[in-house]
Amino acid sequence: MAGLYDELLVLLHGIWSRRWIALGVAWGVAMLGWLGVALIPNSYESKARVYVSTQSLLEDKVGITQVQSQQELERVRSTLASAENLEKVVRETDLSQGVSGPRDVAAKITTLRENITVMAQADPSMIDISAKSADSSLSDGANARIAQQVAQKLIDIFQEENLSGDRTQTKQSLAFLDQQVAARGKQMEAADQRRVEFAQRYVGLLPGAGSISQRMDAARMEINQIDSQLVQAQSALSAMNGQLAGTPQSLPGVGAAGGPSALSQAQSNLAGMRARGWTVDHPDVIAAQREVDALRRQGGGGSAGGGGTPNPAYLSIKSMQAERAATVQALSTRKAQLQADLNAMMAKQVDEPGIASEQEKLDRDYEVLKTQYDKLLADREEIRLRGEVKSETGSVQFRVINPPSIPTAPTAPNRPLLLLGVLIVGIAAGVGVAFAMGQLKGTFPTAARLERAIGLPVAGSISQAVSATQVAVEKQRMKWFAGASGGLAAVCLLLIVVEFVQRGMA
Repeated sequence: MAGLYDELLVLLHGIWSRRWIALGVAWGVAMLGWLGVALIPNSYESKARVYVSTQSLLEDKVGITQVQSQQELERVRSTLASAENLEKVVRETDLSQGVSGPRDVAAKITTLRENITVMAQADPSMIDISAKSADSSLSDGANARIAQQVAQKLIDIFQEENLSGDRTQTKQSLAFLDQQVAARGKQMEAADQRRVEFAQRYVGLLPGAGSISQRMDAARMEINQIDSQLVQAQSALSAMNGQLAGTPQSLPGVGAAGGPSALSQAQSNLAGMRARGWTVDHPDVIAAQREVDALRRQGGGGSAGGGGTPNPAYLSIKSMQAERAATVQALSTRKAQLQADLNAMMAKQVDEPGIASEQEKLDRDYEVLKTQYDKLLADREEIRLRGEVKSETGSVQFRVINPPSIPTAPTAPNRPLLLLGVLIVGIAAGVGVAFAMGQLKGTFPTAARLERAIGLPVAGSISQAVSATQVAVEKQRMKWFAGASGGLAAVCLLLIVVEFVQRGMA
């Protein structure tokens, strides 16, 4: 332990004996370092925070989800640093000063892209925008103003892209759809004109609407329905015929006025009304029923006459039989007509297969164009509605939480810390140089080190004798050394004070 202590003292003595060299090196390194720190331009940063809300109840009703709005917001945020937007920033801020051509604008855009940051927070509605300016050709005040102007311009562009970007996109989409609708409309008109010309050319050969296959299918379906209805009508007619065969045509009675013949006539009228389907609540049915009841209460009054009276039930059944027969006849006629048309269309398919296929092709082309036309119309109306919802309801809420302000202090470099660091590095360099010189020179500060070096015993050593004059000179040199060392520290402190003064002035 004592040996280590002695070695440390020897090292310190060697450095101290070369203290002027160490001080000179420290001054040189410190001056060069401070000059380098002074040449580093100050970097001023302006920050802002904006809040963008995309929630809207009406948008959900028309199919615009919040996810879609957030995706649009992310798209605008990612394109904020595009060359087009940055060129706007350059031309509409103080960065435009000194720009003489496209090459200067491109250089400004490259530098600007490296100095701006657009970052979303954990809450995607919060977005931080920051801009830096560190142009060595400008003053600190100018750099601070440019940083604030760039941040403010980025906010303006961000707001403009959100509020008017959707309108521009909607207008472009509507213009494209209008062109497509007009083109499809012309194509559909041409296809319809071809169909009309084809129908006029083969008029009478292909009657009806639709293709031959479609009309044949429709005819077969209608024939099947008529067959079912015809079976029912024929069954009803057979039942009427059987019932009519068992009903007498006349009833025995007297033909006196107001007597049984009048009653029979009233009953016949009532039965005819019921045969026509009138209900018991019908006014005429009620009146006829009252007449029948009155005649029955009168009995057989009046003079008697010979012969029988018509049977009302027979007359009613006869009327119903006629209706059933007419229905059967109509269905049979319709079936015969459909069967004739079906046979004619089958013959046309055999005789003229090309005409039928051409008609089907024309109809198919027209239907395809009509489907596309209807879909384009629906898409155009949907996009127009969405655009109106976004532009009229103001669904995007944009609010600046922290507006960009002119920075009063540079964010980089940390000049006071760098000045202190340069001072420490200069002192360390001076001590290192003094130590290296002490190691390179072949002197022996102690007798023990001399013994180890030559391998022989040393009889003794003589202490240095210093006169009073030399002591006075050494004291004066110490004062000079202390003043020079203190001056180094004072220069560093002065530079730090100047830095703070400059910040306040900026």
